[in-house]
Amino acid sequence: MNKTITAALLSLLLGTSAHAACGFQNTVPLKSLTAAFDAWKAVTATMAECGNIQAELDQDFRQKQPAAFAANPALYQLGGVANGTLVPLLNAGTLRPLDALVAKYGQGLASNQLIKIDGKIMAVAMDVNAQHLMYRADVLNELGIAVPTTWDEVLTAAEKIKASGKMATPIGATTKPGFDLGLEFINMFLGYGGSFAKPDNTPAFNSEAGLKTLAMLKKLTAYMDPEYLVSESTFVQKQFQQGKIALSNLWATRAAALDNPAESTVVGKIGLAAAPAAVAGGKPATTLWWDGIVIPKNISDEQADAAFRVAMEGLSERTVKAAPGAAVWLIKGYTPGKYATGAIASANAAAPPYPSSVVGGLVGSVAGDNVADFLTGKKTAEATLASMEAAYLAKAKDQGLVK
Repeated sequence: MNKTITAALLSLLLGTSAHAACGFQNTVPLKSLTAAFDAWKAVTATMAECGNIQAELDQDFRQKQPAAFAANPALYQLGGVANGTLVPLLNAGTLRPLDALVAKYGQGLASNQLIKIDGKIMAVAMDVNAQHLMYRADVLNELGIAVPTTWDEVLTAAEKIKASGKMATPIGATTKPGFDLGLEFINMFLGYGGSFAKPDNTPAFNSEAGLKTLAMLKKLTAYMDPEYLVSESTFVQKQFQQGKIALSNLWATRAAALDNPAESTVVGKIGLAAAPAAVAGGKPATTLWWDGIVIPKNISDEQADAAFRVAMEGLSERTVKAAPGAAVWLIKGYTPGKYATGAIASANAAAPPYPSSVVGGLVGSVAGDNVADFLTGKKTAEATLASMEAAYLAKAKDQGLVK
């Protein structure tokens, strides 16, 4: 599933011109459920030009999609996913293969947009995404701080910024329990060279890499807003926009919003770089993702046909022209600009693709449910990893991964 992601970041496509409005009038009532960041706002705005589509943009989409797609008929006809959030839908068998629709309407798609599982096209990617370092260039320059390349250097920079009196909490992070905190654990854990599981799928994260990961995550919280356990991507974005933080590993799709004069006080002051490494000389402690569209199985062929046609309009050059900085687009017509530099730098430094597997999903889930207990002092690192291990084994046995 992840084979083409790094290559996609390094060889983004040039494209051809497109018509100025939707190429057809949609007469089939449709609903879509996606995340709410700027790239999805741009795509759904273009889709709306076709008519008869209601776009629901919700940062809790990943919790809502499984049940909504499992309903018969499904409650939505289009979904927005990433390589991590695709896995539960695949495991539940609620997605429709897209091969016939791609053959009928997808002639403008590039090969690296076609996400194939067991030989079938199950999703169409629209962009590549990664959490990477965003920083207040003006603050670092004023204090003579070099752009951090490791997480230890981030801590050193944060201490200097705090000591200067400029900011009491210079670091922002997506540490809300659940998906966000689970992903922070995975990124750092892989950065320390950790392995999730043994060949028999029993857990391997109760390890030195696991202890180092927890220790680093805890150190970072000393420079965060005291309410860091409510912090997700939009929270961190607003912290940057309001001038409250100077350093964060934030999603590439959020970069353009920091330069939006309608909502940001730090326009032109943000620098972008590869994600910091957990160890000096190591790979960036981040993972590469894609965002794209899926269609549920439990809808009519007429609905699926209309939904895919509308989606292809959304994934057209019109969207790229309307919002060139909203994403590192895979759509034809995109030329990488400044907002792509951090993601591309992480890819060039060999950041790994997110582990889109049942095992990876389980690790993210148990980390998201348990790491907060360590960060808040309720449990030791050893006890936290033991709790994660027990929860993982219970889930893995339920799913038949472990005997």
